[in-house]
Amino acid sequence: MPLRPTDAEHIRHLSFFRASTDATFDKAIAGGFLQKFPAGTTLLMEGDTVDFLYILLEGSVELGAGWKSKDTTLAILRPVSTFILAAVVLDADALMTAVTLERSEILMVPGESLRRAMKEDAEFCFAVSEELSGCYRGLVRSIKNHKLRDSTERLANYLLTQRARQGGKIEIVLPHEKRVLASLLGMTPENLSRAFLKLQAQGVTVDGARVRLEKVTALERLARPSPLIDNHFAQPRNELGKAHTERQKGLLDGKGSA
Repeated sequence: MPLRPTDAEHIRHLSFFRASTDATFDKAIAGGFLQKFPAGTTLLMEGDTVDFLYILLEGSVELGAGWKSKDTTLAILRPVSTFILAAVVLDADALMTAVTLERSEILMVPGESLRRAMKEDAEFCFAVSEELSGCYRGLVRSIKNHKLRDSTERLANYLLTQRARQGGKIEIVLPHEKRVLASLLGMTPENLSRAFLKLQAQGVTVDGARVRLEKVTALERLARPSPLIDNHFAQPRNELGKAHTERQKGLLDGKGSA
């Protein structure tokens, strides 16, 4: 489906497109087109050649990877977000598999168009590098979270993150099924259930997708959230940092574009 003017205007306000001139923007999205995909569609597999930058306009996408008999979830994206940006810039193969979790609408921008615009417009190229820098910092936070915390601490911090994103309420709603949450936090579903049981002493009760946090102070004492790991606690020093923080708050699991 050809790109509609309303959709072009929508992505015009994405981080790295926002700073571009109209001429650069037109050049960067030249040849782009919209596609609608049903839930469960594999958009690309790790190891595939990446010909397009994907921009998620509606729905949700799970980014994951596998090795031997193991599979893991790396991120879950909501609109409006981009993914496979690094592979597009480097003209390299995909390191992740992307699958739609629900009916999704995605703008596909030819990688060659984006790279050409970067080569011809230094300011646009710098804006893309800012986006990639934000992705790198998100990756470092994720690695620290997984390597420095046990499974119960990871779950506790995830619940505090969701509480912050859902307005600081006592009751929050898990944004996706527990199987996906377990994979995202580096656990099996059985380990996730055990972690929830351990958090009962901190006032955590679960009813399906609804989770009540009755003792937030106790939960925080166990979780010990850190601005050097948990993005929603970080205090940006300048406007670039503020923009990156806001982008990450708009995603389910604390990543910028992937």
